[in-house]
Amino acid sequence: MDALLLIKAAVMGIVEGLTEFLPVSSTGHLILTSSLLGLANDEIMKTFEVVIQSGAILAILIVYWQLIVESLGTLGSSAKSRRLVTNILVGFAPAAVIGFLAIGFIKKHLFNGPVVASAFIVGALVILWVERRTHRPARIHHIDELTTLDALKVGLVQCFGMIPGTSRSGATIIGGMLFGLSRKVATEFSFFLAIPTLVGASVLSAWKVRHELAAHWHEYLPMFTVGFVVSFLSAWICVRWLLRYIATHTFVPFAWYRIAFGLVVLATWLTGAIRWAE
Repeated sequence: MDALLLIKAAVMGIVEGLTEFLPVSSTGHLILTSSLLGLANDEIMKTFEVVIQSGAILAILIVYWQLIVESLGTLGSSAKSRRLVTNILVGFAPAAVIGFLAIGFIKKHLFNGPVVASAFIVGALVILWVERRTHRPARIHHIDELTTLDALKVGLVQCFGMIPGTSRSGATIIGGMLFGLSRKVATEFSFFLAIPTLVGASVLSAWKVRHELAAHWHEYLPMFTVGFVVSFLSAWICVRWLLRYIATHTFVPFAWYRIAFGLVVLATWLTGAIRWAE
């Protein structure tokens, strides 16, 4: 396989891993990056994006492996484990239902330059607004304190992440903070919600391109492997960095970055430089 294609796969893996769990929208970044790299917007590329997203999911599983194994292993004896698993499932449910029902509408009507740019900028303004609400202290400081109602609220705002440019991570983290979760708890619960949400999305996407995957996996195995490994490593680094970052920093810098990126999206759409559509 062409070495240049493997380099492009690595770049895409880095972009996916670094943006999947930050409040900046991985979808928008992947579209821009793939266009700049000259990658075709075909079924093979959609399959590749499923693969690199799986690498990002693996990073979360590795970072929280001990807690995940402990929680699943003590479901029958630990109320704390049952509460965590229940909260994750409750938080996942709205996105599962709405995503299944509305994914066709979203791809047909919302995947365009103005929507993506607006979502980036509006999301940035929401981040700035929430971060300035310093007079309202958090009421939940540990993930074990999260109630089912809290999980449902975060799960509902996660649905906004289906709008291209919004960011699933951004919606859940900032939404969680708005509902009274501490920055750390909101970020951790966003990570946990990512597991069933991204797995579900990946399975659905893989099913849609199953014929292309079955026909071409031998040919594109090196590309898929490079993208998966690089996505996993960059996501693992990003998640561990973010957990340290939020201990002493706000999400304000990400808001200003979103505004700048939103303007880039709008400019590339107006000039026709990037095809912001499925």
